[in-house]
Amino acid sequence: MDKSWMHADRRSKEFELGFEEFLKFAESNAVNIDKISCPCKKCCNVDGFSVEVVRDHVFYYGILESYKVWRWHGESMYDNGVESESESESESVNGDPGMGENDVEVGESEDEEMSEDSNEFLKFVEDGDQPLYNGCDHTTKMNFLVESFSWKAKHVVTDSCFGDFLELVKGLLPAENLVPLTTNDAKKTLSVLGMDYEKIHACPNDCILYRGDAVLVDAEECPSCGVSRWKLGRDNIPKKNVPAKVLWYFPPIPRFKRFYQSPKTAKNLTWHDWGRKKDKMMRHPADSPTWKLLDSKYPELGNDHRNLRLALSSDGFNPHSMQNSLYSCWPVILVTYNLPPWLCMKRKFMMLTLLISGPKQPGNDIDVYLQPLIDDLKLLWNGVEEVYDAFRGEYFKLKAVLFWTINDFPAYKVL
Repeated sequence: MDKSWMHADRRSKEFELGFEEFLKFAESNAVNIDKISCPCKKCCNVDGFSVEVVRDHVFYYGILESYKVWRWHGESMYDNGVESESESESESVNGDPGMGENDVEVGESEDEEMSEDSNEFLKFVEDGDQPLYNGCDHTTKMNFLVESFSWKAKHVVTDSCFGDFLELVKGLLPAENLVPLTTNDAKKTLSVLGMDYEKIHACPNDCILYRGDAVLVDAEECPSCGVSRWKLGRDNIPKKNVPAKVLWYFPPIPRFKRFYQSPKTAKNLTWHDWGRKKDKMMRHPADSPTWKLLDSKYPELGNDHRNLRLALSSDGFNPHSMQNSLYSCWPVILVTYNLPPWLCMKRKFMMLTLLISGPKQPGNDIDVYLQPLIDDLKLLWNGVEEVYDAFRGEYFKLKAVLFWTINDFPAYKVL
């Protein structure tokens, strides 16, 4: 299908005719014609409207030119030999014209290539790209797993119920389908992504985490305040193996390694060295005195431009959107400053590391919950060996340093 019209002036006849063909295609594949994803530069396929509203939006705001595969409008990602562009929309924003003399082209997919070193991951990708069953042309095994786990989380479905659901779907689909038979099989399939997490029990009074030495891991009550580790029932009897408070920890090191297994991402992580315009203007954190001071004070960090400079941000919110609810949730996020300015604040590069939830804010005791992250940051400061750089085709020792912490003033007051 010809898509050259997407780059034409939207006042031209070429654009008008091409866009009308697109609308017909989208309408013919729409599940709900009143909720067609809008590909304008404002909506970016996030919001859905009727055909008339989509037409008005595109002619007013312009169309998202990096939307190469119309996956949100019924086109298969394999049509015309075009690779998946699941992340290309997020890369479509160009930097400031003076941002750099060697700016990287960011309209392409970040994940178009993976290193040969990641054999296990490549096998997973190939396996996940298979049709869900013979003759299926609208979804893959990977899509089914991701969508079903999203549904499981959204509706708080138990593992046993989810297993029954998988068994039911597998029986309804044609024979030799690729639906996992059990919940454990589905989890094992997705575990290759390297997105593991840890559930760490915490004291309800924010005294300690039940981690580290064996005595503390097996403790039944907090050694500081004496409160039970387990949730109390209505009769004030602790419920064995039901923790009163849990910290969710998402280790960042495996994800940093995965960054470097994508050649394009590995290249962009050194943009601050080769692509930045160096004219003594403050255009990037690399132009700051802090960056230069660390490079001069710790040459082993500054000599390899692949070493990471990070910022840590945290803030609290009420996930239930109720003013009278006492529940509080505090995500802790790492931001990678090595990337170009138009990428480092994109959602795909903002790394969730901790999720602190409970009936009250952690306040000054947040340092208790930061312990596992600090341990990993210490490892990164000393260096992680055998990290594969897919862009340069070599192994190297990855180091990282925490530059700044970012909070708003209400968060500063609480912390």
